[in-house]
Parts: sequence; structure tokens; C-alpha cells
Amino acid sequence: MEGYVPRAPWRRRRATDSPRPGGRRWAGRLRRSGSFARQVLLVRVGRRRLESSAGSSVVVPAHYESVTDDEIESLLPVSPAPAGAAVSAGPIPLLPGEHTPVRRAMFAVVNACTLSSLTLGLLAIFLAMRGDVRAGAVCLIACVVFDGLDGAIARRSGVVSPFGAQMDSLADMCSFGLAAPVVVYASLAGTVPSVAAAAGCTLVAGCAAIRLARFNVSPKDGRFFCGVPTTMVAAVLAVGVLIELPLSGAAQLAGVALLAFAMVSSFPYAKIGRLIKLPPWLWLLPVVGALVDPRLTFAAIVVGYVLSGPVLWLRHRHAA
Repeated sequence: MEGYVPRAPWRRRRATDSPRPGGRRWAGRLRRSGSFARQVLLVRVGRRRLESSAGSSVVVPAHYESVTDDEIESLLPVSPAPAGAAVSAGPIPLLPGEHTPVRRAMFAVVNACTLSSLTLGLLAIFLAMRGDVRAGAVCLIACVVFDGLDGAIARRSGVVSPFGAQMDSLADMCSFGLAAPVVVYASLAGTVPSVAAAAGCTLVAGCAAIRLARFNVSPKDGRFFCGVPTTMVAAVLAVGVLIELPLSGAAQLAGVALLAFAMVSSFPYAKIGRLIKLPPWLWLLPVVGALVDPRLTFAAIVVGYVLSGPVLWLRHRHAA
């Protein structure tokens, strides 16, 4: 036949016994679903433009306005809940595990110790503001004692909880990150310029916040601290205020800055449990030094502990 052009093979319609509809009927369904998706998109965009543009009008075709919100929401993917996941209908309990009277009582004792540390930290600030610096330093030492008690009691009684960890971190920030710098600032008054003292104490507060935040999100090592703990730094500052180190104001301020940087360093520092296991003859040195001059002996112990971190780091690096 003249003028007859055969149709392309890919445009042929499928046979009637094909497992799926052939040709234009299948494409028609795709086009219809695509047009409905476009309707949803245009309606959504049109509504967003109408809500965001003040004074300007957006014209939406009439056949697009027929799409209801229920039809739009029915197209959104719904992520099913994972198998076995329990849906919490109420607030998460502060104390995990069994709520027996004994565990409740121990949980209350632990949090009472934490709140006592927080209260003593505030008291140290108030005393330092009144000029009673030594009494404020005593309150800081009491904060250190209560901070050690709440953790020990929580571990012994099995009431360790995420709530308690957050409470302890917030109390430490108040007692060791704020109260300790305030007491040190009051003790340095008249020996160094106020601006320099304020800068050094602000450095301690900032490094304490960084140290506590890093401790909350970092994996724990049972042998070493990553940086000097805030509790130990506060104890050193409080004892230094109490015994009145025979150092100039500039030297004391340099020591405060050194302790602040030691908190946020990545050097490994031995924990108290490892220090207790040192050979007995090593403990004779600080005892003899305390009998000769306790203040210089205390300063030497602090400097030695701060320098032990870089030494351990270099030793592990060469061993690796």
C-alpha cells in the first residue's frame, strides 16, 4: 500500500492476553496519577505562597482546588513504628528499674547530696561577696565531699540514672564552675589588676563548662581522666586559698590559668584509685615535705600532677 508507514515496534499495543494492560491504558493510569500528584504539589505551593506573600494574590486553577487535605495527607508516607518498640504514654520515670521503698530512699539520699553541693556552692559565692573568702573556700571543700558522696552512694545502691547524672553535672557547674572562680577572684583582690583576675576566673568558668559537657558525651575510661576533673581543680583552688600560698598574685593567676587549660586538655591523668596503689615509699616524700613546709609541698604536688598528663601522653605515644 502506497503511503503506508509501519508503526514503530515500541509503539505497538500489547496483546489482549498480556499480564498487564497494554499501551495507552497503562500510560493513561500513569498520567492520571501524575496529574493528581501535580495537583497536590501545586495546591501545596499555592497555599504556601498565599500564606507567605502579603498583598499579592496567587491564582490556583479551579480543578486544583478540588483536592482536599485528606487526599493530600493520604499520599504522605507513614513510617511504621519499629517492631517491639514500646510507646510511652507518660513521662519517663526518673528512677529506672524497680520502685521499691529502699531504692526510692537511696535515690532521694543521692539527690539530697547533689542539692547540698549546689547549696554550698551558692553559699560560697555569698560568703565571697561579703569578703569572707576563707569560709567560702571551706564551703567549696564541702562541695567536693558531697560531690563524691552522691556518686559513691548511687553506685553502691544501684540507683544510677540519667537524671542523676544531669543533676550532678548542673550542680558541678554551679559549685566548681562558678563558685570556685568567684572565691578565687575575691582572694586575688588587691594583688593583681581586677581585669586580669576577672579574665583568669572567667577562663576557669568557661573551661569547666567545656569539660563537663565533654564528659557527658564522651566514653568513660576506668583508668585515666581525659583532662583534670573540675572537682579536683576546685579542691586545689579552695585549699590554695585556705593555706595562702607564698606566691605573688601574678604567679597565682598563672597557676589558675594553667589549671583551667588542664581541664580541657586531652592528656591522660591518673585517677585516685591508681594513685593509691603507688609504692609506699613514694608517699613518704609528701609526708616529709608537709612536715618541712606544707604550702610549698602542696604546690609541688599540684604541679607534679598537672605535668604527669603530658608525660603519660608522651609515654603512650612512644610505646605505640
